[in-house]
Amino acid sequence: MTTNSHPASLPSPSLREQRKGMIHLHLSVFLAGFTGLFGKLITLNEVDIVWYRMMLTTMILLVFTGIPWLGLRKTLQVAGCGTLLGIHWILFYASIKASNVSIGVVCFATVGFFTALLEPLLHHHRVSLRQLALSLITLAGIACIFSFDARYRLGIGIGLVSSVICTLYIIKNKDISRDLRTRDVLFWQMAGGLVGVTLIIPLYLAVYPSDQPVMVIPDGTNLWLMLCHALFCTVGLYILQIMALKRLSAFTVNLTYNLEPCYSILWAFLFLGEARELNAAFYVGITLVMLSVALTAWAENNNRTTNTTCKPETSPS
Repeated sequence: MTTNSHPASLPSPSLREQRKGMIHLHLSVFLAGFTGLFGKLITLNEVDIVWYRMMLTTMILLVFTGIPWLGLRKTLQVAGCGTLLGIHWILFYASIKASNVSIGVVCFATVGFFTALLEPLLHHHRVSLRQLALSLITLAGIACIFSFDARYRLGIGIGLVSSVICTLYIIKNKDISRDLRTRDVLFWQMAGGLVGVTLIIPLYLAVYPSDQPVMVIPDGTNLWLMLCHALFCTVGLYILQIMALKRLSAFTVNLTYNLEPCYSILWAFLFLGEARELNAAFYVGITLVMLSVALTAWAENNNRTTNTTCKPETSPS
């Protein structure tokens, strides 16, 4: 007697979870592509943008989720991650304002390379040659997309430091938020980041003085842009990102975020009219970045399938 139903033909739970993670990840990357655009359109200083972004996001989450309690130690850890995120944002917007959207987002794409180096160091395991190779493909794509101009040296330097901070944030965030609810993590990251950024702003302005008024109240267009930025590119984006981190490796998340410059540069061309031609080198670079992401997804899926085939699957405790 035969049957048409074979349990082995159905995707394993872990494989389904991984696919959900990839969907959440790519939706978050799409939203992240608008971040650089908002950073350029909002005419406030970078510290104002970050402070109001975190304040508005905290208020939005407070209305919908209340104040969750994670325990003192875990709350402080999550808040510390939020401070790292706030520092990354300040430097990211400073890079854009010191140069342009293209410079800032291209520098951000180096997070995959920094992850391949820093994650093994922090987790005490050997560097993956595969991850380094994939990162080099990404770096080659970035080199094709943008030819670094000496006029933008300051913006490039700030952008690279921002990428290192972002790498540390994603690695630590994955470790800390693994068993926590997504919305609880996001609330305390925004609230903790708001406190941390408030304390850091005087030091930042002492090192990198601003020629704009600081800590002004946004009005008119800036206010509406800040609200949209907080709702879509912060609440929506980071809920999706945290959900993805629970199912995928930090390296996969960081490398996939190399697609963000592709979106951001296109938005900059469409909405800001940045004077950059879409020449053959641009398309070659975009193709290399997308190739590195596709190869990473294929390798992760192949490894997961092999592991679930060779040994019994156990549910997480």
